[in-house]
Amino acid sequence: MKQKRVVIKVGTNVMTNKDNRIVGPILNELVRQIAELYENDYCPVLVSSGSAIAGKEVLGECLAKDDATRRQIYSSVGQPRMMRHYYSLFHDHGMRCAQILATKRDFSPGKHRENMINCYEGLLAEGIVPIANEDDAVSLTMSMFSDNDELASLVAELIEADALLILTDTDGLYTGHPDNDASKKLSKVHHDEAVEQYVQKSSKGEGEGRGGMKSKLKIAKETAKKNIPTYIANGKRKNVIVDILKGKDIGTKFYA
Repeated sequence: MKQKRVVIKVGTNVMTNKDNRIVGPILNELVRQIAELYENDYCPVLVSSGSAIAGKEVLGECLAKDDATRRQIYSSVGQPRMMRHYYSLFHDHGMRCAQILATKRDFSPGKHRENMINCYEGLLAEGIVPIANEDDAVSLTMSMFSDNDELASLVAELIEADALLILTDTDGLYTGHPDNDASKKLSKVHHDEAVEQYVQKSSKGEGEGRGGMKSKLKIAKETAKKNIPTYIANGKRKNVIVDILKGKDIGTKFYA
């Protein structure tokens, strides 16, 4: 039986508390679920945000005035810290992980793309969980991913994934503000269904991630159109990943 491939994208707002600090038990629960998937013959790939926040926790305010330079500094400092967290957690579950940092040009047709496919295929064949993130230290502003949702979609397409899970801090796409009692969660959305009017504006501070619901909706539709079912769901919900892949009605599913 062919192993199913799933790309799981976890946003900064999933792994942090109200003070914008990374919460260890949330990362542990995430890795526990990935380990459960692996035991059930899934090939999981994790696309993880959090490096900028992790760097900011270490440095506090940095001297650089330029936003792009600050982001490079925070991410460069935070990246090994995030990988130390993940390495330790996966090791506790008897698993191995690897880091893949990419820029947008790596997904363009040609040698860079072929090289990355070889890397992912090699890691998955060894039973190693790839952990992807943007290579912030060398990414040029003009060729940056819009956010890690876009990166996750490109990875899903690259490895011909069976599903993409975009984990955020809301339970899915609602017909209004999630906190409004009159709002209803949409369980399923066809890729060409007009639902953009439901998206609320979001405000994010430095290091809190670049993608809001508007971006997630756009990426989810584009990915679903490529015959990769895509889910937007609450990453803080216990067992969310496993339950979605068991077919439970959780989050919002986008389909072709």
